[in-house]
Amino acid sequence: MRAIPALIRGADPWPGLAPYDQVVHSLATRVTRFPQVLAARVAELPSRRQERIQDLALAGVLAVVNALSLLPFRSQLHPLWLAEILVVTQAVPLAWRRVHPVLAVIIIGAARVGYDQIGFGSAPFPLGPAIAFYTVIDRTSRLWRSLTIAFTVIGVAVALSAPGHSAPYEGITQAFIFLTAGAAGVLSRAKRANLAVAESRAEAELDRQSSRAAGAERVRIARELHDVVAHHVSLMAVQAEAAASLLPGQPAQAERSVDIIGDTARLALTELRRLLGVLRAPSERRQTAPSASLHEIGGVLDQVRGAVLPVDFEVVGTPGQLAPGVDLTAYRIVQEALTNTIRHAHADRAAVTVTYEPGYITVCVTDSGESGADRNGRDAPGPGVPLEGAGLGLAGIAERVASCGGNLTVGPTTAGGFAVTARLPAL
Repeated sequence: MRAIPALIRGADPWPGLAPYDQVVHSLATRVTRFPQVLAARVAELPSRRQERIQDLALAGVLAVVNALSLLPFRSQLHPLWLAEILVVTQAVPLAWRRVHPVLAVIIIGAARVGYDQIGFGSAPFPLGPAIAFYTVIDRTSRLWRSLTIAFTVIGVAVALSAPGHSAPYEGITQAFIFLTAGAAGVLSRAKRANLAVAESRAEAELDRQSSRAAGAERVRIARELHDVVAHHVSLMAVQAEAAASLLPGQPAQAERSVDIIGDTARLALTELRRLLGVLRAPSERRQTAPSASLHEIGGVLDQVRGAVLPVDFEVVGTPGQLAPGVDLTAYRIVQEALTNTIRHAHADRAAVTVTYEPGYITVCVTDSGESGADRNGRDAPGPGVPLEGAGLGLAGIAERVASCGGNLTVGPTTAGGFAVTARLPAL
């Protein structure tokens, strides 16, 4: 009674407790959030467990609904317990409908036919038999589907022949229910088949993309191998010829050529190990050196100069940041163009110019053309007698430039030499 004056005065009758409206609001919030929380927790479970929980919930709810639907007619059902068992049996097997669909439809169908044949009236809506029928159409083979359809037709006919089912509309209603369930099963089956086909196509497309990527990687590695091997082996061949011509008259210079051959061979092996490291399996992959860079072009120039080919090097503009692929491409263009000069041109001199401009880098390699005699004093091959492998270097350069979205110009110069000019986007 003391709370009544407190309520009139607007005071809190229960100190320490939230006002009544806040309590109601909190309770309502929890009640409305409960289905969302429950659904979220179920969604975290594996798919098969989710299906199991859904089927158990469906069977339990439908069993309760069927049992309660008979209570208004309990005075007409004798014995009531048998009627309740039969209607509950029409729902409980749905708990394993996806695991044993044929067994579920047999038990549910037998319970439905038994209920009608005993003469119980006020039968509940045949939702359980319809769901079981739908599951068989959706989940089983053609043989079981055909047998289920045949026995369903027989079961409906037998149930409708029982006393109290003489109204024509009952047959129409039953036919409509099971035809709808069957159509839903066919659509679900077709949808699942389409999803399987789509997944198969997606996997096939991923395989094709992987194959194309692997092919592109093989082409890239082949191009790298060609550039590395051609450059270093060409230098070693030139130095070997020089050493042979210098012995025995000039042993000091011959020894220098042999040292250059050894250094070049070691560099070639180092680059090959770095390049072939990407071909190892993941379990065998080891730490490899970084990719070649234009900042390391001095080593290439020193090698070429060691092969008795003077090379002038010039940088125009302010060096800027380059994309890794562009940096490697510029490096390989210089390397391959100088290799071609050593192998084919037998020029007296070469020049390398690297020009930096906003958004672009231009690499130009020129030579002075045929000298009439090679560096060992022998006649050089004439222009109509290309050396073995001629042309592969220019093709590799063209592929590299195209892969970077650049422009390539090759051809003779006005001074009688040959020039390779590539303009590449910096990033």
